[in-house]
Amino acid sequence: MFTIYRFLINSIFLLSPLILVFRLLKKKEDIKRFKEKFCFFSKKRSEGKLLWFHGASVGEIQSIIPLVEKLEKNNKIKTILITSNTLSSSKIFQKFKLKKTIHQFFPIDTSYLVKKFLNYWKPSAAFFVDSEIWPNTIYNLDKNNIPIILLNGRITKNSFNKWKKLSYFTNYIFNKINLCFPSSKQSEKYLKKLGVKEIKFIGNLKFSQSENEKPLNNNQIKKFINGKRTWCASSTHNSEELMCGLVHKELKKKYKNLLTFIIPRHIERTDSIVKELNSINLITHTHEPTKKIPKNTDIYIVNSYGKTKSFYNICKNIFLGGSLIKHGGQNPLEATRYGCNILYGPNIDNFKEIYKFLDKLKISKKVRNSHQLSIRLNKLLFKKQSSKKIRYKLKSIGIKILNTTYKQINLFLKNEI
Repeated sequence: MFTIYRFLINSIFLLSPLILVFRLLKKKEDIKRFKEKFCFFSKKRSEGKLLWFHGASVGEIQSIIPLVEKLEKNNKIKTILITSNTLSSSKIFQKFKLKKTIHQFFPIDTSYLVKKFLNYWKPSAAFFVDSEIWPNTIYNLDKNNIPIILLNGRITKNSFNKWKKLSYFTNYIFNKINLCFPSSKQSEKYLKKLGVKEIKFIGNLKFSQSENEKPLNNNQIKKFINGKRTWCASSTHNSEELMCGLVHKELKKKYKNLLTFIIPRHIERTDSIVKELNSINLITHTHEPTKKIPKNTDIYIVNSYGKTKSFYNICKNIFLGGSLIKHGGQNPLEATRYGCNILYGPNIDNFKEIYKFLDKLKISKKVRNSHQLSIRLNKLLFKKQSSKKIRYKLKSIGIKILNTTYKQINLFLKNEI
């Protein structure tokens, strides 16, 4: 099976120039940095011990930042390397004030590129976040005796069933993981069955919060929304913006002063979102701090990365996207830390346990379609904010998970490196 995988990934590698040209045209790649995926690095490797963290995209990178902030205080660690796959994650990384940490794009998982990557960076340990399992990378890390840690490990039922069909290959790969911190009890069970030997369940690292997390206050927006009814559709995907536009039109029949914020998951889609909403006679405004907001604005579109927290700070009724479509949902914890009420669709496989916990606290509520979203928002527009007691409880859980994870990693590194 490994031979088949290598044949397939090498085929992708051969086609990658065409794929990259297409992605560059779609503005999904950094024109100056895409070569990093072929191991033409834009940063130099400094002397001393280097820890490597890899997460697929924005959510994974954000989840490890609190841990990285703590590890930066360890004098024995000279450099922390974070890799990811997406343009959006590289832009989010720029928002964090990290001193020892650098970002590069993750290389294509061919044996040739992985060897080149490891020879250049020479990590003392490798951390993979969530469900990032790359066979060639794991094989070469193991071959070089570099410890492999699966951090906040997540395996859904569907992915477990797929891995299970390739039992010998699966066991061969997962058996090489030295330590795993699963994100949930369900993932813990699946990871054991897939062959991970040492597993320690502490809790979901996404409950933790950055020490430097301070939302920016935009006085212009605060002044503009004074006296208005507001809600925010965050991390939306294709087709969800149109649904939210139709919800806005329905609610505006009752609330003439309604303002809807939309924060798309991928801001390169902004132009198409504007056209789509304008086609149903909605007046849109894109986020430009120096530009005056028209009084008759229906939809305020946030078209830049790193602004989400600022809008959670001023708008307390949130619909989280990637859930009315079959995407798996988005992490609701960031919004709950700002006392927001959360609405979400039925497709939240990536965050089932978190939503179950929040549902019990009556912070979140599932809606099955845009009609139910409209009904639920109608009720929320009169509801008070989530209590400070609940916010404090979530923060306490996050601190405990973060500190315990940090201690366990330090202990592991002390014994292994």
